[in-house]
Amino acid sequence: MELFERWESEIRGYSRAYPTVFTRASNARQFDEQGRSYIDFFAGAGVLNFGHNNPRMKEALIRFIEADGVAHSLDMATDVKRDFIQAFVDTILTPRHWNYKLQFMGPTGTNAVEAALKLARRVTGRSHVIAFSQGFHGMTLGALACTANQHFRNAAGVPLNHVSHVPFETPNGCGMGCLNTLRETLENSSSGVDAPAAFIVEPVQAEGGVNIASREWLLALQQLANDTGALLIVDDIQAGCGRTGQYFSFDSTELEPDIICLAKGIGGYGTPLAMNLVKPEHDAHWQPGEHTGTFRGQGFSFVAGREALRYFENDELMSQTRQRGEQIHTRLQTLADDYREAGLEVRGKGMMQALDVGNGSRAKAVARQCFESGLLVGPCGVGGRVIKLIPPLTIDNDDLEQGLRLLEAAVRHVMGAENA
Repeated sequence: MELFERWESEIRGYSRAYPTVFTRASNARQFDEQGRSYIDFFAGAGVLNFGHNNPRMKEALIRFIEADGVAHSLDMATDVKRDFIQAFVDTILTPRHWNYKLQFMGPTGTNAVEAALKLARRVTGRSHVIAFSQGFHGMTLGALACTANQHFRNAAGVPLNHVSHVPFETPNGCGMGCLNTLRETLENSSSGVDAPAAFIVEPVQAEGGVNIASREWLLALQQLANDTGALLIVDDIQAGCGRTGQYFSFDSTELEPDIICLAKGIGGYGTPLAMNLVKPEHDAHWQPGEHTGTFRGQGFSFVAGREALRYFENDELMSQTRQRGEQIHTRLQTLADDYREAGLEVRGKGMMQALDVGNGSRAKAVARQCFESGLLVGPCGVGGRVIKLIPPLTIDNDDLEQGLRLLEAAVRHVMGAENA
């Protein structure tokens, strides 16, 4: 690790939590230079929903490279882009009876959010956006203004304007109460608060600690956006693409956002891709070339992303994801019950599950013990107090079981040391 410490920026974070040099990976396992194996319950922060080096995608990418496929195309039309769009329409949009335009921009989630904010302001002629406590939307300045985490915001160096934050529904929120108060404020002509251009929300807050909004709350938020002439932007960047046991984390809620931001898992193989679903009447406000991005035509991502969509042609993977989510949740709940006096709490949806251990130092100790035992997990949430589990959806049963045992042992080790 000396070379990284000597030459790489001090900004690096995950390499400090996982101090080894990884050399190869397959599905839910990574291996380092010493040949040690690690079960991956982190999965690239949600990028690797289909595992490391997914064999279907690897074969498709090799064929694409050998055929001299177009790897970079800006926003020109290519055969692989056409294949991806057609598959997305057939597999995701048509079964939901949805009509959205697909906008490709820069290759990361924050690029998707930036484009969504820009368009919402263009459509409404307003500048202000309402975001929610504990939300995470990216690191570029517009998206960072919507992000609630103080540690990230403090690095901006400039004021983060034109966004205000109101309480999310859960946890430590105030349920429907705060949303009702917000409605009263926006409807009061003497409140001094103008109607926003948009509300931006994660139905499942991932980095914020795996906080889940109810169907009732989401539909009330959508109605508030409609009533105030604002757009509803749903950020499904980490919780989407099958992570929760449905393609979208808000499936079955009857929510129909104005803009849906996708990235991370949509590229399939770990290759970067971001895409916004935009209602056509809003998309019509763009002028050609008005919002660009050098890597919005990423051929590798279209190839792998098209293969990823095959997993949603039937319910086999999603059914398995829901079942495994229940399995993980049950195991975490046993831990929480065993340490009820310490206030441990479990929450999650599908294969995004979390154990809130109460404080950041305890979570950091658990993550360190996991790493030393051969398991990769990542703390998140307020003060880093939540252990988030997001293994590949394709993880095999033995690795899932072994990983859960390692996590249980790590939690018991840390809790035992505190009580010694």
